[in-house]
Amino acid sequence: MTAAARPEVHAFFDQATNTVTYVVKDPASPACAIIDSVLDFDYASGRTDTRSADAVVDFVRERGWSVDWILETHVHADHLSAAPYLQERLGRGKIGIGERITVVQNTFGKIFNEGTRFQRDGSQFDQLFSEGDSFAIGGLAGHVLHTPGHTPACLSYIVGDAAFVGDTLFMPDFGTARCDFPGGSAANLYASIQKILALPDETRIFVGHDYMAPGREEYAWESTVGDQRARNIHIGAGRPMADFVALREARDRTLAMPRLIIPSLQVNMRAGQMPEPEDNGQVYLKVPVNGL
Repeated sequence: MTAAARPEVHAFFDQATNTVTYVVKDPASPACAIIDSVLDFDYASGRTDTRSADAVVDFVRERGWSVDWILETHVHADHLSAAPYLQERLGRGKIGIGERITVVQNTFGKIFNEGTRFQRDGSQFDQLFSEGDSFAIGGLAGHVLHTPGHTPACLSYIVGDAAFVGDTLFMPDFGTARCDFPGGSAANLYASIQKILALPDETRIFVGHDYMAPGREEYAWESTVGDQRARNIHIGAGRPMADFVALREARDRTLAMPRLIIPSLQVNMRAGQMPEPEDNGQVYLKVPVNGL
């Protein structure tokens, strides 16, 4: 069997949201992709900032790389996406997400009372991916796994020997994603994780967040399929589905809502765009009182 290609992977950690953005490069060309970017947002003032995104822009430009894709693993509930900003600054890169973004748009379009002007067909994105779809980063082949559970639209991107799993898995000492958002399912998450754990043991796993588990002194975001299968505290060592579902649902009942969930959902379901300005030219984000 031919060994899987080994893309270059460069991580940018945003401590304010514990999010990891990845630049994934074809080692044989200048082509790269950006996965799960961050637009900085101060909730108290309602102000955005592009420091995190600019660090990625500068990194890519300084090396003369060319962005083929700006990918989202899902509609994030804990940070705003910088995808359109990156696309504008870098001059290229198709914005991609899972085709079941339409389910998320329908759900949260109702919660935020978006009305008929908000399109619920995923047309804000350049590419909607399905299970088994392929894409290319230069000469580097990637393919898509549909890995729902955290949300209905979650994807994992497999590029050579690297898997970018979003919030599906965390580091082995922290476990797995929550499943209590609308459309989430612990049983679906269990099945999705089995797809990832079926990859070769040496496959590198790159997670979407790290919260520095107790006993660890540094943030981390890379493990392997073998590590996850053996040591993940929620799913490892062959934990049965019924036990996992009970554990996951009990833990989810103890969790608070993410600090930025309300602005994040409204922006990210629009592919990182803000809602349209109102008649005074000002953009507003809604807070659905008792709605989540």
